[in-house]
Amino acid sequence: MVLKIVKYNAGNIQSVLFALERIGVEAEVTDDVEELQSADKVIFPGVGEASTAMDYLKARKLDQVIKELKQPVLGVCLGMQLMCAYSEENDTDCLGIFEEQVLKFDSSGSELKVPQMGWNNIYDLKSPLMKNVKEDSYCYFVHSYYASLGEHTIATTNYTKPFSAALSKGNFYGVQFHTEKSANAGEQILKNFIEMPRP
Repeated sequence: MVLKIVKYNAGNIQSVLFALERIGVEAEVTDDVEELQSADKVIFPGVGEASTAMDYLKARKLDQVIKELKQPVLGVCLGMQLMCAYSEENDTDCLGIFEEQVLKFDSSGSELKVPQMGWNNIYDLKSPLMKNVKEDSYCYFVHSYYASLGEHTIATTNYTKPFSAALSKGNFYGVQFHTEKSANAGEQILKNFIEMPRP
């Protein structure tokens, strides 16, 4: 199996590679269009800021390439947010794979701090991506923006309000939490993604 990780100056690629190594999977990091198109699976990771990341993707025409991929694609953290329609972070139009909007946490009137940093449970789990993941499993989140609940939500979490912990549409999947830092649940989700058949 050929697994590629989208290179676009995202900050957590090394930890994703280490997590894949732990489950016996090798991956290559690339921004080469043909390599991404021919891969069996693609992971779209991310730690960073939405508008800068979108500018990088557009400059290399990766924005169009990612939207047109036919194999299973997994967006992680910022990667998932960029797969949504729009982000309030610097008023950014994103890839529009998912219709959900990415909004900034409003912590006014709450003791909860923004960004959310730490472990939070996920529930209402759906989709083969969540196979063998227990309801209310804890995953590791670091973010100031969240994807709203919508028709593509396959896992929910709650921090100031309920929002999408994971999304799915066709061959595209996204998780807001860091699978590579989410212990057994994150490892199982990565395994589930790796085992997914190509449509």
